[in-house]
Amino acid sequence: MTSSRKQSSRPTIAILGIRGIPASHGGFETFAERLALHLTGIGWHVIVYCHTPGLRRMKEDEWQGITRVMLPASDTPIGTIRFDWSSITDVLRRNVHVTLTLGYNTAMFGARLRAAGVTNLINMDGIEWGRAKWGPGAKAWFWVNDWLGCWLGDHLIADNPEITKHLRTRTSADKITMIPYGADRLESAPVSPLAELGIRAGRYVTVIARPEPENSVLEIVKAFSAVRREVKLVVLGRFDVRGNRYHAQVQDAAGPDVLFPGAIYDAKIVQSLRANALFHIHGHTVGGTNPSLVEAMGAGNAILAHDNPFNRWVAQKSAVYFRGADDCRNRIDQLLANPDLIAVLSAYAIDRHEQAFEWRSTLSLYEALLREHLPVARRVEERMARTLAFGPDLIQHTETVGG
Repeated sequence: MTSSRKQSSRPTIAILGIRGIPASHGGFETFAERLALHLTGIGWHVIVYCHTPGLRRMKEDEWQGITRVMLPASDTPIGTIRFDWSSITDVLRRNVHVTLTLGYNTAMFGARLRAAGVTNLINMDGIEWGRAKWGPGAKAWFWVNDWLGCWLGDHLIADNPEITKHLRTRTSADKITMIPYGADRLESAPVSPLAELGIRAGRYVTVIARPEPENSVLEIVKAFSAVRREVKLVVLGRFDVRGNRYHAQVQDAAGPDVLFPGAIYDAKIVQSLRANALFHIHGHTVGGTNPSLVEAMGAGNAILAHDNPFNRWVAQKSAVYFRGADDCRNRIDQLLANPDLIAVLSAYAIDRHEQAFEWRSTLSLYEALLREHLPVARRVEERMARTLAFGPDLIQHTETVGG
């Protein structure tokens, strides 16, 4: 059997809308990597499109059995839009059975997939047009694409019940499936990476977020800096963007107990920071199920979270909640004075993670949804392949349940 024949005998998915794999940027990339590896491991052909600044022409390779298509694109909003257009152009040249688009920022391009008869599932992410960092033009762009994604996508994925409620204002409920993100359970990690950052295990609090107004970073830094602390606040994120007024405000508000180690993508260092933190502060005010919050819970962190429906559904009893800088200061004082409360919240975080945010469950739900949306001929071919693999018992079972 030739390699092309082998490839045609298995379902093919293209994953769109991310920077690429292996993950080194954020939650969508981590999810895409885990899903791609999972599907490849059970026989799918997975194609992932990678945003690659500095590349002169398209390049294709294989990474752990996954086809990576690297496309040249500048690291700008216009460059990202061009990358999404080029990704779809390449998809239409291939025998792709289903696409998974992560985010709706260029959902209008999905009209090309629909016209070509390619089934496109869209993870609708958060409410991007509600973020304070965007100006009127960008907000209008995202708002229009939010609507168009609901119309043009063959099926929509929400990562939080509150996102499901939002999407139901735009499309029918039977077009939406809620699947939250997953995270690894992190029971321990070495403390050695902490020394280079000038901190000690159990003597610091973490904030891991993009430094944007909607993530409450300024309010958190002000609250922590209101008085001298016996512990440090470690704020991960890129604060070296030249001329960014908000970044300057955050740094100006920081007291001597606040550290800015930068944007750290080394998984071992991030795991060490999470596993050995006293607690985690999550200030996101818009969006759905944020991967950073889920990862903190997987590490058994007690949570101090901004009080909104998104965070309350995710963290539930594993968090105390704040609104504004003054309230945040009071909650920080409360936690630092009450180690028993931190221990209780930590136990709740571990339990909540096991209930709702394990990777195994997340990936299985995605796999089932993707199989459901394969073309009919592909689903029949898959069923016949499984029958040949497992024998007459499977034939009898499929006849019993109606095939």
